Amino acid sequence: MEWRDEGIVLSARPYGETGAIVELLTRAHGRHLGLVRGGAARRHKSMLQPGNSLAAHWRARLAEHLGTYTVETQKPRAGLIMENGFSLLGLSAACAVAGVIPEREAHPALYEGFELLLDTMEDADIWPAVYVRWELGLLQELGFGLDLGQCAATGAREDLVYVSPRSGAAVSRAAGEPWRDRLFRLPPFLVGSQAGEATAEDVLEGLRITGHFLDRHLFSAQQRHLPDARIRLQERIAARSRGQTAGHGESLI
Repeated sequence: MEWRDEGIVLSARPYGETGAIVELLTRAHGRHLGLVRGGAARRHKSMLQPGNSLAAHWRARLAEHLGTYTVETQKPRAGLIMENGFSLLGLSAACAVAGVIPEREAHPALYEGFELLLDTMEDADIWPAVYVRWELGLLQELGFGLDLGQCAATGAREDLVYVSPRSGAAVSRAAGEPWRDRLFRLPPFLVGSQAGEATAEDVLEGLRITGHFLDRHLFSAQQRHLPDARIRLQERIAARSRGQTAGHGESLI
């Protein structure tokens, strides 16, 4: 058994004295692990950093085996991302959340969205909102998409300002007002007709929404919790949101 594909490094851990077990998110073969012989060597260590795009050749005697990877660098993003602590936290959170994708299950749309997210990581005014959209896409792709296009109570498509934590559906201002304390606020940048620049407060609310449904539908189902890196990212955005509020909401992320 063998195949060739492009993949993004999610993680790499030592195996034996010289090898490394590498977890890739690939375009056509999904989240897939394999052994890189010599992966602990200095030349491979820099290549196998999370966020890097690789050309991968996987081989195994049987399809169910771990198999081995032969890899070459395609796009070395990790070095640039690691220079910025905020972006590095975002990368760590994204790679950890991607670990909930079922192994060896192809999701090309998730791969493309992940690639887009990583390519925005150098711009702190852009990538946090892209990150939230990527988590929404992950929920959608795995069968737990949120319906943010119309009000769950009335069917209205205008003035959607809340999200139900139970159904994941949007709720209009008029329908949701009596229960506003029990609903999430729907950030305008997540609604197609209102899409635009997102404030830190908007991104924080988006993370609360996606985190709630990721934990409920995906991580809890695997007897897991949201990854620590994802929790730290939300805390970091919350701190930025407090700073933005103190500045009268004028600054962006």
